[in-house]
Amino acid sequence: MVISIGKSVNGVPLWVIEISDKPGKEEAEPAFKFIGNVHGDEPVGRELLILLANWICDNQMKDPLARLIIQNVHLHILPSMNPDGFSIKRRGNANNIDLNRDFPDQFSPLNDDEDMRQPETRAIMNWLKEIHFTASASLHGGALVANYPWDGTPDRKSHYFSCPDDETFRFMASTYSRSHYNMSLSTEFQGGITNGASWYPIYGGMQDWNYIYAGCFELTLEISDNKWPDAKELPIIWEYNRMSMLNLVASLVKTGVHGRIFSSDSGRPLPGFIMIKGINYTVKAGRAFADYHRMLAPEGKYQVVATVPGYKLKTTSIWLGAEATTVDFILDPEVTPGDGKLLKSICDCNNEREARRVLAGFFWGPHLEIYFVLAVILAFLCILLQRRIKSNLSRSRQITKRSIVV
Repeated sequence: MVISIGKSVNGVPLWVIEISDKPGKEEAEPAFKFIGNVHGDEPVGRELLILLANWICDNQMKDPLARLIIQNVHLHILPSMNPDGFSIKRRGNANNIDLNRDFPDQFSPLNDDEDMRQPETRAIMNWLKEIHFTASASLHGGALVANYPWDGTPDRKSHYFSCPDDETFRFMASTYSRSHYNMSLSTEFQGGITNGASWYPIYGGMQDWNYIYAGCFELTLEISDNKWPDAKELPIIWEYNRMSMLNLVASLVKTGVHGRIFSSDSGRPLPGFIMIKGINYTVKAGRAFADYHRMLAPEGKYQVVATVPGYKLKTTSIWLGAEATTVDFILDPEVTPGDGKLLKSICDCNNEREARRVLAGFFWGPHLEIYFVLAVILAFLCILLQRRIKSNLSRSRQITKRSIVV
């Protein structure tokens, strides 16, 4: 499936390729995005992403990794964020603006004016309002390293400045580096990874904005020392990066903690929030299915907390091994102190108002036979509701070995 998420300064569509077994449909699955050619004079990522899309589609029936990604991830690929810059071999866009300095930043107010943002930047920001991506990566050239947040520092000096999920980001960056042909062997960057601010601080970058404002764990991948290599070198660069790209996407379902949030009184999905004690960061569950996908470094003990307004929070402790863990939460409605009445959840209001309207219209009707029909229908609905609750509680992810319901 191919869609345009916007246009460049010169009106060139920003084409996105979506790869999934159900493209265009929302599912209880994590979403990942690759973005290439952020800088117009760094086209290697553009070419590799097209090769990646072709490879996954061509190998979905014969390669288990390709099949895993298609069946369990919604993968979005934007080969070129800066087609105007690419056409003239320039770093900036048609307005000569560096798009990787054009996003709102926690340490700088320069990009707070929405009217001043470039159309390519606005397209990315609007895109992430529509789709909740669990993780992502942008592809660059000029070095060979996997870069992770933070990219900037409060004092604007170059030194290691970690974000709340520093350990998880180091794991993600290492997943890419160690799967690469020689990135992890770097003599400049230990293990082939680097904290952005430790390398050199930037402000207005897309990576930090994704993590802060969009709830998306993004890496900046420098995939080629040569920004514009000869075309004959592309097959080698592709082979060096292919497994890294595949393993990074697959890590969304192979590691971390995943699950859904339900209401104990109705079995409905509750679009709430997931927190990890000791990590100052909140992950939102999906609106439709209340599914969450929390990236975490493996081999550690974590306390997972689920919260929804109008419901009692729940906490559970897990040991996260090398494989992913599923934890489904069933939350109880809060009770108003003193009178024992249940607090109204935001999720319940519209449904209850509609139910009152229908019931009021019915009971004031003139025909007694309808009362009997209603009783039969209500009994039938109760049976269906009980089966639905049991079905929701029994679901578990096929790709995980551990499943917990709390």
